[in-house]
Amino acid sequence: MVLVSHSQAIAPTPAVCFRRKGKQIADRSGLLQLEYSVEKPLNREPPVDELVSSFITNKGGYDRNHGPIPHIDPARHTIYVDGLVKTPLELSVQDLQSFPQHEVTCALQCAGNRRHTMRTLLKEVDGVDWYDGAVMNCRWRGPRLRDVLLKAGVAGGAHVALACHQTACQDDSWFGSSIPLDRGMSLDGEVILALEMNGQPLPINHGFPVRVIAPGIAGARAVKWLDRITVQEGESKNFYQQHDYKILPPEATTKKEAEKYWGSVDAIQDMPVNSVIAVPNSGATLSSEAPIQVRGYALPQGSHGPVVKVEVSVDDGKTWTVATIEESGKWSWALWSTTVTMKRGKGRILSRATDASGNVQEACPKWNLRGVGYNGYGESRDLIVT
Repeated sequence: MVLVSHSQAIAPTPAVCFRRKGKQIADRSGLLQLEYSVEKPLNREPPVDELVSSFITNKGGYDRNHGPIPHIDPARHTIYVDGLVKTPLELSVQDLQSFPQHEVTCALQCAGNRRHTMRTLLKEVDGVDWYDGAVMNCRWRGPRLRDVLLKAGVAGGAHVALACHQTACQDDSWFGSSIPLDRGMSLDGEVILALEMNGQPLPINHGFPVRVIAPGIAGARAVKWLDRITVQEGESKNFYQQHDYKILPPEATTKKEAEKYWGSVDAIQDMPVNSVIAVPNSGATLSSEAPIQVRGYALPQGSHGPVVKVEVSVDDGKTWTVATIEESGKWSWALWSTTVTMKRGKGRILSRATDASGNVQEACPKWNLRGVGYNGYGESRDLIVT
């Protein structure tokens, strides 16, 4: 661990990239291999029926990226801590391992999860066409952000900016976000600098060697390949904090119209209460002569977990049946199941979730241009019952 005085410059040096045989290589204290590219980043999600087969997502979790994936040598990686702190720090991965390690089981969810549903049920939106699988539930382990900031000595500020300067992104030369300082310093908030995922070192595509995990907060704030932590008065100035991941008012119907709202609308932090039906899939053919198994996942709002109730309806919400919650946790998703019977013909199944603070999933939220934070009723539609 290196303690740095305020007079020393500690800004990470941006990677300088060039192409070699179809791959990007960065010269930054050695060769840094990059997979994918700014033009074609890795964005994928698993089929939702496979996703809910396990409470812990051990394989097949979603990937959300705004640029290439860097392969970082942990022995050379440095995390800088600066801003409104008494003693700026330069931390190695080994330094992070020397702090007390904390494990938290929580869901990590893209702010645009279920964007496809908003697009198809309401109207067109701008963004990656996520279905219902841009979420995963994992065990994360690493030092608390709080402990690292206490080591540096917080001297003021209201926000913690989190950054990765390893690669360029689609809309900025680096990736950054921020969370409220009080959330980062809260013991109950359990924000960590994750070094492990499900008992193993972080996979490269999920941020190896270190990423932020902020339970209950949108995945856009869970910065991968973390290299800088800054305590400051305002939010991060990065594009993805200032001009993306915000629930714009319905009046902002085009990118041009959105410009006048970016500066006045709060950035997404806590994700809303939500539920999804994974089985049966929309469009499935079912039998009226046997009970129909219904399964899915549900998520609490922000820090208000766990999910305490999931209900299912086969009559467009006139009546509801309480499902069985199989496993859940304060920050985790809840896997749930039930059986229903349906009459012959075409139909649909709805789901709605309630968390420990009484937040109830709404039937249909307002449309927003970026299609983020969608939490209308879970739905399996266009079912054919014979």
